[in-house]
Amino acid sequence: MVVRMRRNRSQTAKRRSNHAIHGQRLAKCECGAARMSHRACPQCGKYNGKIIIDIVAVASRAARRAKRKQTELRASGHSDETKEKETAKTS
Repeated sequence: MVVRMRRNRSQTAKRRSNHAIHGQRLAKCECGAARMSHRACPQCGKYNGKIIIDIVAVASRAARRAKRKQTELRASGHSDETKEKETAKTS
């Protein structure tokens, strides 16, 4: 026996596509920033009242990496400044 008014696959998929649509559930951190629930705060690095991520160390590491990359680019002659000068000369 077959269902008389069966819904086809495209109609089923259209209905199910809306199941995944919902806004992010945000919570307030102790520092006042919005963060996703069950995740550490990207601003202060705290989760459940404890410091999980050392934000200062992460920022200093990123600064060191950027500085090292710039010095390597300058040493190889491929710095951003030389690229800008080459494009200015050709145009």
